[in-house]
Amino acid sequence: MTRKSQEQDSSDAKSPVPVDELSKQIIEQLQEDGRRSYAAIGKAVGLSEAAVRQRVQRLLDSGMVQIVGVTDPLQLGFLRQAMIGVNVSGDAQLVADALAEIPEIEYVVLTAGSFDLLVEVVCRDDEQLLEVINRRIRSLDAVTGTETFVYLKLRKQTYAWGTR
Repeated sequence: MTRKSQEQDSSDAKSPVPVDELSKQIIEQLQEDGRRSYAAIGKAVGLSEAAVRQRVQRLLDSGMVQIVGVTDPLQLGFLRQAMIGVNVSGDAQLVADALAEIPEIEYVVLTAGSFDLLVEVVCRDDEQLLEVINRRIRSLDAVTGTETFVYLKLRKQTYAWGTR
C-alpha cells in the first residue's frame, strides 16, 4: 500500500463493505499474521482459498483493511517518540493537513478537550524532536500552543481493534 492510502481520511473511504462474521474472522487472521496465506486463512475460517482472496481484496479495495509491515522505531535508530498536544486558532482541519505533511509526524487526530489536535512524532533524537516542535509545528501561524509528552517506554501497542 502507498503512504497516501495509509493517510486516507476516514471521510474519503470508498463504499462500505458488509462485515459479516466470516470477514471479521479473516481480519483477525490477518491481524495475527499479515503474511498468512489465503489457504491457511481459508482452513481456519472454513472457506476456500479463492473465497478468502476475494473477501480480502474487497476489504483492501474499500480501505477498511491495510496490510503493512509495522516496525519498532527504537530498533531502527529512532530513539525519541512523543505525543504532542496542539492548540490552534481558526480552522483546526487546515492545521491538521499542514502537520500531516511533516515526515516525522506519524499520526494526526482532531480532538475535543484540552487540545485541538494530537500528533505523534518519531525522531532520531531530542535534537530532531526540538526541530520538529520549534521550527515546524510552532512556526505555523495558527498554532497557539503545544504540550509535549515524551514516551519513556511503550508497554502496549496492538492493531486488533474492530473485530471484537
